[in-house]
Formats: sequence, structure tokens, C-alpha cells
Amino acid sequence: MKKRVYEVAEDLKIPTKELIIFLKKEGINVKNHMSTLDNETIEIIQEAITEESREEDKDKEKRKVIVLEKMPSLKDLSKHLKIPLSKAMQQVSKFANIYSVDKELPWQIAQKVYKQYDYEVDISTKLKKVLKSKKIKETEHALVSKSPAITIVGHVDHGKTTLLDMIRKTNVTKKEAGGITQHIGAYVVELKKNRFVFIDTPGHEAFTTMRARGVKATDIVVLVVAADDGVMPQTVEAINHARAANVPIIVAINKTDKANANIDKVKKDLAKYQLVPEDWGGDTLVAEISALQGKGINELLELISIQAEMLELQVTPELPASGIVIETKLDKRKGILATVLIQDGHLGIGDYFVVGTAYGKVKSMMDDKGNNLKHVGPSTPVEITGFNKMPLAGDIFQVVADDHFAKTIIDGRESEEKKKQNKSQEKVSLDNLFEEMTKGKIKELNMILKCDTQGSLDAIKGTLSNMGNEEVEIKVIHSGIGAITETDIMLGSASNALIVGFNVKVDVNAQKLAKNEKIDVRIYNIIYDLVDEVKAALKGYLKPKLEEVVNGKAEVREIFKIPKIGIVAGCYVTEGKISTKDYIRVYHEDSKIYEGKEFSLKRFKEDVKEVNAGYECGINVAKVDDLQVKDIIVFYNYREVER
Repeated sequence: MKKRVYEVAEDLKIPTKELIIFLKKEGINVKNHMSTLDNETIEIIQEAITEESREEDKDKEKRKVIVLEKMPSLKDLSKHLKIPLSKAMQQVSKFANIYSVDKELPWQIAQKVYKQYDYEVDISTKLKKVLKSKKIKETEHALVSKSPAITIVGHVDHGKTTLLDMIRKTNVTKKEAGGITQHIGAYVVELKKNRFVFIDTPGHEAFTTMRARGVKATDIVVLVVAADDGVMPQTVEAINHARAANVPIIVAINKTDKANANIDKVKKDLAKYQLVPEDWGGDTLVAEISALQGKGINELLELISIQAEMLELQVTPELPASGIVIETKLDKRKGILATVLIQDGHLGIGDYFVVGTAYGKVKSMMDDKGNNLKHVGPSTPVEITGFNKMPLAGDIFQVVADDHFAKTIIDGRESEEKKKQNKSQEKVSLDNLFEEMTKGKIKELNMILKCDTQGSLDAIKGTLSNMGNEEVEIKVIHSGIGAITETDIMLGSASNALIVGFNVKVDVNAQKLAKNEKIDVRIYNIIYDLVDEVKAALKGYLKPKLEEVVNGKAEVREIFKIPKIGIVAGCYVTEGKISTKDYIRVYHEDSKIYEGKEFSLKRFKEDVKEVNAGYECGINVAKVDDLQVKDIIVFYNYREVER
């Protein structure tokens, strides 16, 4: 018995068009829905479609699929995704201003939020009919090209501010104390029909934290390197911060007008950090400029335009505004002010917003030229008032529907913050490395390496880079000579990196920051100990850790020269208890002049083994003959701590 195509489609409960497409794919020629099919062909079709359906069902089991019988509300969304209601409100606010948690969400918005959480959405036949009857059309918000946000970074005195001055035809350098930019500013520059947003980050070492914030907010980094100075420590830091943020780098070789400029040397130094210029066969865009004379500026802007085109930056102006806080300050007259770079969507006076654990309503907006604004679009830096409390630079700014939404989201965030404080965020360390590897949480171990000499640095870096195994790859994301600083801790925190030092100190501020950020900092004096500990961590076993314990401190009050003995320091024990079992470090004005165990303790000319705080004693350090009054002697030892 023969059947027409549309009759077979009805039996199989699939659209006739879909069946015709399937038949043509299978090589069965049919003219239209009235064509007839014999029994044998119908059986083949039924078997093939049933098999195809089974395969689809298997795929659905593997994928996260939600079948909707009705359009979800915000409460439904929260349940389906197993996230707090405040989080669901936050996600929906990215796409539209929704004013109720109980009302049905627009289909497109619900679909986008489900997609963000890797869910696929199927809608029931009943819901399909409802959507069809309401004549809901899928309308996409228009995408437009975005003006790139550019951050200028580099070593101090290499000409970052002068370059920005030349680009925007102002003179920040003369206004700023010492010629160093004191804050992060964001500026809109329009040249040759192109619009750029420049974020000017400080170049001085003291402002490293703010420089890192600037890189987070940017699409493109312009790395300024002086042709007469070359790649310097802060140049390397800037490169590593940009790489950690996954931002493309354009190099501006500045001061090419100077007599001692050596452009080839700069390019050679840059190549060591995988920034190989195009004319050397690489893919790094490089402009040779003189910011002071204005040479090469147009060429640099052209390269920025090319890079922006390659990135295909796009935004949706119709969406509620979202952005990032660049800088904050407290004004006696206006109250809390925050410079916000609006990255997407539109912002207007009276809009409610959340930013970190702060919220508010936009009372006023001012652009970089001092103009008061009522509305702004994407890629626009504005100074905003209307915050309930001071936000933090780097916090995400998001417009929400109303005051109720803002407060609910903030309550949720504060609750999450408390949970994080109660259960400290896990950072990678040698102690938990093997456990994290076996759980599959770590595929790449980021390390920051600081050494006392270039020779040690090269040797250790080469060894570490080749020590990875099948489970985890070791990657040295930053290395340098000298003490471990706040910059290293900050990069370690941002990149979840282990910080290793060889024969170097950790400065006081870095110690405090590492403790707050829970960053694992390891200091070694023997290369083999460093290598063995990393190997042991990778293999899953570590010996008990030796932890230093300061037992006491003594201050030199007088110096005595005793025949046959030498210099004896008359000391006062200021803290704890000192003992001949301890090791000592002798400091003269914060500089360490001795470390070891060769010393003796005396009280009233008698040798003693220990002296408590509040008592005087004589200390003879065998290898030190230049002890001075006010020198500090630290007594310490080690205790074993189980991993």
C-alpha cells in the first residue's frame, strides 16, 4: 500500500518539509508533499528516523538540557540553574531591566542566561503554540563596532605621559608633581574618523597596583620602550601583566630622535620576551616614535586601528550599561566620585546600578573634558556620583531595574563575601599541588621566580620549565632579579601562581599582602632543595616542612673589646628568650651583616645557655668584629610542620 509524503509525515509526527529534506538527503527523489512512497521505502524511513531520534536522545542525556513547559520567571530561573535569586537577577540585568521576580521573562533573555550556564533549552509543543499565538518575534539587538580601550604601560621615564600628551594635545606632565601621573585617567580621543579611549596608567614603581587595574580594563596595551634605555624591569612587569590579562600588545619604541638611540637592540631585547616585530618575521606590531617631537604618532594610531579591526570589537548600545571602575575618590562637596569606563550598553541619569558591594542611582555624569552628560553609550569614561559607599577600582559596574533589585543583589554578594571569608579561597601551593592535580583542578602550574643573580635565574628557570609531567605543565609567568615585592604578590594572586625566591628577601609589605591573599611564597638558599621540593610536590609526597620561628631579639647597647676574645656586645633582650641552640641574624640599620650559629652568651662573665627578655647579657659573634650600638640580633630556629 502506497502513501503520500504528507501522510507519512503525519504518522511520524514530523513536519512535511523536514521529511522532504530527509528523503532528498537519503537519495529518494520526491517532487512535493503529494508524491507517493511504497511500503518498503516507508519502513526504511521509519527505521532511519527512529535511529536518528535515539541518537538525539543519547546526545541530550550527555548535554545539560532544560525542557520548558512555560516561560520561566526569575524565581524559576534560579531553581533551574541552582543559583541564588540575587545571582539570577544579576545575570538577567545584563540583557534587560526586569522589574518583577515572579513575572515571565522574555524568551530571548531566558535563553541567553541558560546558555551562559551551558544549558540547552527545549520548549514543549504547548509552549510553542503559546509563543506562536502571542506572535512573539525573535528580535536581536543591533551590534555595532566598539571603540578600543587602550592602556599605555612601560618603565618609568620612558615617555608614557608625553606620548598621551601628544595624542590628546594637552600637557599633563607639567601639571603633575615630578612629571609622574598621580592617578589613572581615561580620555576619549577622536582622530581621523577613529575614536579611541586611552587609559593612562602610572609608570612609577609606587603605583604598580593601579597599573595592573588599567590593564584589566583594556582591549589593547601600548608598551612604551625608550630607544636609549631598552627593556627594563618595569617593562617586563608590564608585559607579564598584559599577558596574564590576555591582552594584545603593540610596542611603541620611543625617543628614537636621541643620538644614543639603538632601535635594533630594543627589538632584540623584546624578542627575548616573545615580542618579535613583523619586520623580523614575527607578529608584534611595532611603531618607532618620538613622543616629544610628535614623530610616528599617526603610524602608531594606524597600528591601533588595525589591531582593533583584527579583534572585531562589538557592543550592543541598546542593552543596560555595564563597565569597570577605573578610579575612585572622595570629594568634600560632591561626595563619592568614581571614574567608570562604560564598556557596553547605555547609561542615563536616574539609572540604578550595582558595583561590587556598593549600589546607587546615577545623580550626575561628567566626561573627561568636564562636560555634564545625561546619556552615554559604550566605550565612554565618565565620572559618576550617587554611590551609597565607596566602590573599589576594578569592580564591575552594572545597571539594574530598580532600588529593590540593587539591594537584593548586594545582599546576595555580601552573603557570598562572608562565606568566602569563612572558607578562605584556595590558592595553589606545593602542599596541595598533588591533590589538586589528581582532582583535575590544575592543568598548568604558574610560577613567579625571583633570584639574586641572572645566572641563578637562568639555571632555575630552565630546570623548572622542563619539570612538568602528564598531569600538569609548569609555566614561569614572570621572573626577575631582586627581592619579592608587592607587584609579584599581586600578579601571583591574579594568576593563581606559586612564588619562589632563591637567595632573596620578601619585603615587609609583600609579606603582609601574601598573608592576606593567601599566596604560597617559598624561599630557598640551595637550588637542589628548590628543585627537589617541586619534584616531590608533582609526585605527591613532601617531607615535613621546616618553618622558621623567631624565639627572641636582643639590642646592642654597648661594645666591649676583650683581649683574646675580641668584640663582645653588651645587649638587652627585648623580646622572647634567646638561646645558644638558636641561629642568629645580625642587622645593622636593616642590613643583614651576619647569619649563622657561631656565637656565645655570657652573664656576669659566666657562659650561659639562655637569657630571657628583660635581662642583659654579653654576646660574642665569632665572625663579626664591627658590631655597633643599636644593632639588632634576631634569634631563630626551625620546627617541623606536617604537610
